[in-house]
Amino acid sequence: MKTSISSLIRCTCIALLVLSLGACANKKNKDQFAGVDGDFVSGTPLPDRPGDGSSFLSDNVDKSRFQPIYFGYDSTDISSSESSKLDEVASLLTSGSSTIIVAGFTDERGTEEYNRSLGERRAQAVRSYLISAGASGSSIQTVSFGEEMPASTGSGEESWGLNRRAEIGVVK
Repeated sequence: MKTSISSLIRCTCIALLVLSLGACANKKNKDQFAGVDGDFVSGTPLPDRPGDGSSFLSDNVDKSRFQPIYFGYDSTDISSSESSKLDEVASLLTSGSSTIIVAGFTDERGTEEYNRSLGERRAQAVRSYLISAGASGSSIQTVSFGEEMPASTGSGEESWGLNRRAEIGVVK
């Protein structure tokens, strides 16, 4: 009996120690970003985002100004053939005070949750590229629609390839 009580006390002390160390680590991480709101890509805070992506769909956003950026299957890599499209967007952002919304999309393969996450990672990859090209992070919002709103409703690689994209809307 004495051994089991001693073991229980020892386990409780270890658990409390582990929890307190975890709380210190979380406090340290929160202090690092004190006073800064939003998500981070390379330490650059995002501006407030549209919660449901409705601002991307509004009439106040010109979605026809730039061509979509296409991605490989299950990828967030920006190919060299797509980078020239992004250089055009970066040129707009570095020469003026425009704000853009980058929307990420996927094909229908995968779960809804996975596709929403992949679409967000694609939008973030575009955002990172634009920031590295000199654009201000505060002028770039991101949103993911995942498999919603496909560019092509067919199935097969040709249709899926058209759906794996990021679209850029310029806020009017």
